[in-house]
Parts: sequence; structure tokens; C-alpha cells
Amino acid sequence: MTVDQGRLRSDVEATAAFGAIDADEGRGRTVLAGTEANRRARDRLVDRLEDAGLTVEVDAVGNVLGTWTPPNADPDAAPVVAGSHLDSVPEGGIFDGPLGVYGALEAVRALQEREIDPDRPIGVVSFTEEEGTRFGGGMLGSAVATGRRTAEDALALEDDEGITLREALEDVGYRGDDDIDASTWDAFLELHVEQDTRLEAAGVPTGVVTTITGIAHAKTRFVGEANHAGTTAMDERRDALAAASEFVLALEEAGREAAAAGENTAVATVGKANVTPNGTNVVPGGVELGVDVRDVDREPMERIFERAIAALEEIEAERGVETSMERVLDVDPAPMSERCREALREGAKAAGVASTELHSGAAHDAMRVSRVTDAGMLFAPSRDGISHNPKEWTDWDDCARATRVLAAALERLARE
Repeated sequence: MTVDQGRLRSDVEATAAFGAIDADEGRGRTVLAGTEANRRARDRLVDRLEDAGLTVEVDAVGNVLGTWTPPNADPDAAPVVAGSHLDSVPEGGIFDGPLGVYGALEAVRALQEREIDPDRPIGVVSFTEEEGTRFGGGMLGSAVATGRRTAEDALALEDDEGITLREALEDVGYRGDDDIDASTWDAFLELHVEQDTRLEAAGVPTGVVTTITGIAHAKTRFVGEANHAGTTAMDERRDALAAASEFVLALEEAGREAAAAGENTAVATVGKANVTPNGTNVVPGGVELGVDVRDVDREPMERIFERAIAALEEIEAERGVETSMERVLDVDPAPMSERCREALREGAKAAGVASTELHSGAAHDAMRVSRVTDAGMLFAPSRDGISHNPKEWTDWDDCARATRVLAAALERLARE
């Protein structure tokens, strides 16, 4: 299996120009859903899909699907689909998302040029708002495509300026009227950069994902009493930030224990803090923390939350503050189907590319799709494990190797 590395590189680099930012090192981009940069990225993708002879559909939330129906394929057969997303986080890298979209397209072009004639149609998809940066939640387009969320509910979501997803998509011309239903697909594969160092450390160019981690987010609040930092005695304080600091350390310890008890896949993080009134000379009266808990098994995640709640109870008793915790996101771990994993393993062998198996510590659209049909993921190495950063980098040779594996796996699945 051969792919055109230069063509793949050209596609990814052209997409990197949309929303490009100045960066001291590397190449960065900011492409939020429904923005002008996003429109330009979508327009180019549609042009490239049509150039390759794919029929393009756009659904109500802007998911884009191009379908190649080979001459001898059954046009009514359930298609095999591959893809990812084109949006980014603010000041993100150029590979996260676009490599999966254009890797899928390059895989189709490689099959076409080899005059491969599979039994099923093959699709290339770009999901809307995977990152969740502008309209929140993450994996929004794939949630709609899998029936997890209604289009009307998604379209009503607002950004920080009160603009709805409906308005943003209409403004860029990508609120379509086609129906993209992932449950009708025979299988789905997603190529993505690893965003970790395991492949790089092992010297292996591709990784077949076993399970995508479960992820739970919670808002944790601490209510104390704001007071003057100079006149409030230390033994008279109800310091919400000091209380929250104890919780941060307790959550970290719970995560470390869960990781040590398992296969080092559990993680627990406090990544966000809002402090009120947030004045240097004021004892903090309120704190809201953003908590992130992940693992490939549900049970360790629940143990971490049990430890967190126990810590809150102790902190309330010792510090005289009020606490609460509310889960705002809760997604189960998503095992990838053995059928798709086997197709990727065999695809790697057919392409002459070494592979290994590993889990994903980040969420991806494939975990949504895995709830309604067979799904698999393939990782390409990330230099130093850096992602969501202009320094994100995957060597072009590795991009091409992974795309060769993807093409071979798609051929295998489309012949079943």
C-alpha cells in the first residue's frame, strides 16, 4: 500500500494556514467552530472531496461526509467511514484533527489509484466542534450523528457572546439539511496523533487503540467568608481558597492511588479555578474548581470520586466552609471493537509498518461512534508528546506510514 506523502502534507499544511497564529516555535492555529477560519477549512475539504469523486453531504450541525462508491460496490451497503475533525483549541497545533480527516481522504485516493474495488462504499467524515472550545461539551458533531444529542439541542447552544451554533453555522454556510447517521455505518476508523510519548519512547510508528478513556468533569464549590486580609485573625477565617487547596491535594492523592492500584491509566486533575473576590488583600470567600477524572475502567473513576466526596466532608468539618460537587460531564470508557482492531493490526502488517497496542487518555469522536457501530482508532507518534500547542509535531514520514495502515485497514473492512 502506497500513499502520496507530498499530497497529504500539502493538505495538512494548507489547512494549517486557516486561523494561523504567530508562534515563537512551531506552527499554530486557532479554528473555532463556525468562524471564518473554520469556513475556509470546510470549503477546502469539500473541494478536495469532490475533486476525488466523493459525493458530499452536510447535516444540520455542519458534519461533512464525503462518500466514494466504487463501480462494483453495492451503493446501498453500509459504508466504512474514516475521519476526525477540523476545529482546534485556541493556539493549537496543525495535526490534531486534520491529520485524521486528510489521512482518510488520502487513504481513499490511494485505493482509487491502485484501482481497488471494494464491496462497500467508503466515507470520509469531518465532525463539528470536537474540541468543544466555542460551544462547549466536546465531540458535539459526533454526539448528534450518533443520536446522543438532538440537532435542535446542539443548534441552541451559545458561545460566550450569546451567538448560537445555528447562527454561526448559517453565517458560514454550513447548516445543512442532509442526515448523517453513524449507526448506519458498517464501521468507523479514526487516525489521530497520539498526544503522548509512548510510541516515540518505544520507537514504534503506529499504535492501535484498545480503549478510549472514560472522562468525568465536575464543578466543585467552596463557600467561606470574604474578609479583610489584614484584620481577620488566622483562627477566625473561613478561607475558601485554603479549603480548596486541601481538596486539590486530596484529589491528586486519590488519583495517584488509583493509578498505582491499576495499570497507571487513572488520572485526576483540578485544571480550573475561579476565586472570588480574587483580591490580594481579601480572604477568599468563594472558589469554584473544575475537576477532571479519567480511566479506561469505570470502577477506579468512581473510587476517586468517593475519595473526593469524603475529602469535602472532612474539609467542611475542619474549616467551617460549605462545599458541593456537581458532575457536568460523564462519559463511560469506550473499548474499540475487536473487528476494527484486527483490521488495523492486519493493515499494519500488509503495509509493512510496525504497530503496538495502547489506550487513549484523551477523548475522541471514535468513542461516540463506538456506541452505535464498530469503531477503531490508530495513533501516529507525537514528538515529546506535545499537543494543543504550536509545538505539536508528527513527522511527515510517520503521517504517511499511519495513512498507509489506515488505507489497508479500510480496504480490509470494505471487503468484508
